[in-house]
Amino acid sequence: MDNRRLILLLIFSFSILMLWDAWQKHTMPKPQAGSTVAANSAAAVPVPSASKPTPGVVPQGATAAASANVAKVTVRTDLFVAEISAQGGDLTHLELSKHLATDDPTRHFVLFDSDGQHTYLGQGGLIGEGLPNHKSLWQLKPGPVELAPGQDTLQVSLEAPASEGTVVKTYTFHRGSYLIDVAYQISGDARADHAYFQTVRDDKPAEASSKAMGVSTFTGPAIYTEEGKFQKASFEDIAKGKNKHVAKANDGWIAMVQHYFVSAWLPEGNGEREFYTRKLEGSLYAAGVIVPVSGGKAEVKLYAGPQEQDKLKRIAPGLELVVDYGWLTVIASPIFWLLGMLHKVIGNWGWSIIALTVLIKLAFFPLSAASYKSMAKMKVVTPKLMRLKELYGDDRARLNQEMMELYKKEKINPLGGCLPILIQIPVFIALYWVLLGVVEMRNAPWLGWIVDLSTKDPYYVLPLIMGATMLIQTKLNPTPPDPMQAKVMMIMPIVFTGMFLFFPSGLVLYWIVNNVLSIAQQWQITRMIAGSEKKDG
Repeated sequence: MDNRRLILLLIFSFSILMLWDAWQKHTMPKPQAGSTVAANSAAAVPVPSASKPTPGVVPQGATAAASANVAKVTVRTDLFVAEISAQGGDLTHLELSKHLATDDPTRHFVLFDSDGQHTYLGQGGLIGEGLPNHKSLWQLKPGPVELAPGQDTLQVSLEAPASEGTVVKTYTFHRGSYLIDVAYQISGDARADHAYFQTVRDDKPAEASSKAMGVSTFTGPAIYTEEGKFQKASFEDIAKGKNKHVAKANDGWIAMVQHYFVSAWLPEGNGEREFYTRKLEGSLYAAGVIVPVSGGKAEVKLYAGPQEQDKLKRIAPGLELVVDYGWLTVIASPIFWLLGMLHKVIGNWGWSIIALTVLIKLAFFPLSAASYKSMAKMKVVTPKLMRLKELYGDDRARLNQEMMELYKKEKINPLGGCLPILIQIPVFIALYWVLLGVVEMRNAPWLGWIVDLSTKDPYYVLPLIMGATMLIQTKLNPTPPDPMQAKVMMIMPIVFTGMFLFFPSGLVLYWIVNNVLSIAQQWQITRMIAGSEKKDG
């Protein structure tokens, strides 16, 4: 196959892929307002699979729908602004004080919410006749609701009656940690065998990904066990009853994953636990874990915060896998590791991307040099190719034969120029996923007007510079003998500039630096080859 035809095929295939992803994102229907707490409250209380699968029992005094008059308490820590409702003792609102909202940087990012537009709740309860659960009305106990200076923990408790006793539900917040301890303590003669902890979420896209162009990152439940490793359960599969994951284990956790952030129920130690995912009413889905009650107490840690991989690794095995790198994880993971190492030294993600680009370019320097030498030789023999086309343009077979003879005589590999593209495409896509998926890039500035490397350049300066560098590269490449191919090659910088207008600015920065280095390398090699040809001539 002709070298230029292969290049065009690769470029067009990649262009179509990215344009299709962009079209899907921009044509995605906007979320519609709907019922939240009422629909959620209608969910049945989960039961262990070993038990008879009967509907959950609503205890005496419970209500099937939240009332507007239900008491709520606002809790403030160094990392959270949380709202806990007496309805079910649910965690109904959770702001992350260290992270800004995507659409309005004057506000905090909201992870849990129940405002009628979006539903994302933390729930739980005890399983059994006459025991309080997420449908019950709890009594908020008096006590501090703000983490005081110098205080390391803050406990907020609720109480509910149970048959022959009471149950106290306690949230424990920790300074400097996105981990929240959620515990049930039974007193009196009440008895319970199992407790459940679940998140309930609608299937609407995450707020953080509303401006991200391209492939949507995964949103939905994920389960990790030593037996099944990391398993995703998409909302679509859950709705169809096709969700397959480990249901029972003595280890592991269950999470609700979305772009940049995650909430995960993390039972401690090795012990019996049962994971479940289910479709509720409307657009709601539940993902939770059932654990045994021991000594009248059941406790599970809830992580609700950013997907910071280095910290997630230390919290629970496999928790860092919630970061979605798509199908190029094997390349994206080491790229981000190296990028993180550079950031520790440099201290700025933009300059770290530039340093990463230089290192990648150096790693592939020998291969790129061989490719550019091939392209430089192709440029030198282009007049001879044009002459052959004039002589044998009507005889395709003879033309191809003469071209092969010329390549052999000049010691040229006609496919050698494709290697830089073949190498760069997987690295490009992997870096695209890194910049799209890692929370460290969110709101990360570079310099001047680039205040967020994970979003597009607001003034389109970087994409225009990238287009100019592509145009220069095209001029340095050998001119295709076919006039139509030559025109298409000249149009490609315009096409790519149009696409890069909406790409994350960090990715455009990488491509600019890569192009500049390629131009310098290609110009030097072309100059050397041309000089050598003149001496030989």
